[in-house]
Amino acid sequence: MDDQNKNLILATALSFAVILVWFLLFPPPEQAPGPETAPEPAVAEQVAGDTATAPAAAPATDTGPVTGTADEATVNAPRIDIDTPRLAGSISLMGGRIDDLSLKDYSVSLDDPAKVTVLSPVGTPSAYYALYGWAPGSGLQPGDVPGANTVWTAEEGAELTPDSPVLLHWDNGNGLMFRRQIAVDDNFMFTVTQSVENTGQGPASLAPYGLLARHGVGEDGDLPGLKNFFILHEGVVGMADGQLEEIDYSKMRDFEIDPREGAQAEVMQVTENGWIGFTDHFWMSTLAPEPGSAFRAVAKYDANRKIYQTEAVLPTLTVAPGESTEVSTRLFAGAKEWATIRSYERAGIEGFIDSIDWGWFFFLTKPIFWLLHEIHKLIGNMGWSIIGLTLIIKAILFPLAYKSYVSMAKMKELQPKMEALKESCGDDRQKMQQGMMELYKKEKVNPAAGCLPILLQIPIFFSLYKVIFVTIELRQAPWFGPFRDLSAPDPTSIMNFFGLAPWAGPEPGTILAMLLIGILPLLLGISMWLQQKLNPAPTDPTQAMIFAWMPWVFMFMLGGFASGLVVYWIANNTITFTQQYLIMRSQGYKPDLLGNIKSGFQRKPKPDEK
Repeated sequence: MDDQNKNLILATALSFAVILVWFLLFPPPEQAPGPETAPEPAVAEQVAGDTATAPAAAPATDTGPVTGTADEATVNAPRIDIDTPRLAGSISLMGGRIDDLSLKDYSVSLDDPAKVTVLSPVGTPSAYYALYGWAPGSGLQPGDVPGANTVWTAEEGAELTPDSPVLLHWDNGNGLMFRRQIAVDDNFMFTVTQSVENTGQGPASLAPYGLLARHGVGEDGDLPGLKNFFILHEGVVGMADGQLEEIDYSKMRDFEIDPREGAQAEVMQVTENGWIGFTDHFWMSTLAPEPGSAFRAVAKYDANRKIYQTEAVLPTLTVAPGESTEVSTRLFAGAKEWATIRSYERAGIEGFIDSIDWGWFFFLTKPIFWLLHEIHKLIGNMGWSIIGLTLIIKAILFPLAYKSYVSMAKMKELQPKMEALKESCGDDRQKMQQGMMELYKKEKVNPAAGCLPILLQIPIFFSLYKVIFVTIELRQAPWFGPFRDLSAPDPTSIMNFFGLAPWAGPEPGTILAMLLIGILPLLLGISMWLQQKLNPAPTDPTQAMIFAWMPWVFMFMLGGFASGLVVYWIANNTITFTQQYLIMRSQGYKPDLLGNIKSGFQRKPKPDEK
């Protein structure tokens, strides 16, 4: 076996092994319903009635839990409508909760026009809401501050729009007047400004907070609709003075009891800049105090009531008689759009772009997505943008590819000399190796150069897979014809004549879908097979068998991946084939493509037949 074939086998086998392991560890996700689905009617038997618990303030002994139930008063509490270009919903005056929010620009699926629900009120399965308030300090009781069941007052006919904030107020009857102004921009950011005026005789100590609560269901506090996919982070996401924090929901259930919080909790002290919240596949809600503010970020799980909670608790303030104070916190609740989140980061939310799950290869996924985003702005079609991205990546790697293919062409030219060297050396392997090294040095050939382009494709492949899977810009992104969602597997198959028939193919993710492959996986296999035929089949039967099966194994293995990724792989193979063919011809070696194809169909004699 010559060194060129050894290197090619090694590189191909390594690539195959890595992708096979990746496929086994990170199989394509099942098409399970996500949190996009609209809330179902309230279920009477559910224990989702309990509301979140107010965070502890210093000193902790002065604070008690603020709880409630989803009784008639909660369900029928008055509401303020939310209407913006991108959001619809309402605010409950019971607790002043932002607990009803849907996204106007996003539907549940291509076949379901219902709008994606981000937040939902208590009384619906898996309630999810934002709650603000003041934790009582020394000298105050829980009833002296607004809590989860406090009924706020608003102006009659108030409606929250980008041009009209709403103002809520509540008088505790003991000298403290609380006000809360809620504003919203044209995208997904709320600004909640809380103020308190002390008209009493003595000072009041209290700590402003904001919290996000998600109600689990079942004995284990499960959250329906999560993807639970190994490559995807779902759970707490936050930034604490430049340090990204990620905690899965399952890990929250394993928290130790925090004596200060009275629940299973993890506490992070933020000195200047930070934010904390929950992230799903495409949607997110986060609390972000004003830049430069110190606060306590808490991730908490109440095992008794099965409530997941994140909190941003600001330092305790003392308000003297006749004085007032106010504090603002921003709330993001919406889609994890790269451009939108980046604009908020530029507006002062430090590290907010890292709320998108870029993964271990973030140094590749970030620039790859940026480039894809910029190409899409010019082209306007994500499928063609992926092909354009492939062209640019191949252009960047062209100098390395050129050296590699030149080396491969020279290796072909050296075949007669290598065969002569083997005959002269006989069984003396050491002499043969020394002779080959001298030959490589004399002819300036690097036998390992052919492996580098294949090896470099592995992290790029993984990074692009991450980009296509986690970024919302690929969600329901069409290409042409039957390819209406590049983040989903190829919808065509042999069953529907590769999309020509009006009926659907097998359900993605099933064994039948993997066997009755679509047109994109088929093109992938053909492109790999043609690229392979640029070189004659190895003389060794084992090598020949591996090479013969490789394209078709990849075809079935990658068939269930996102169709956008398969488009990239097809484009990459096609460009690589063209580059290799032209470069090798320019070096005097003329690949016998047709002859190699014909030889592949000829029956090879078995060793005992020779």
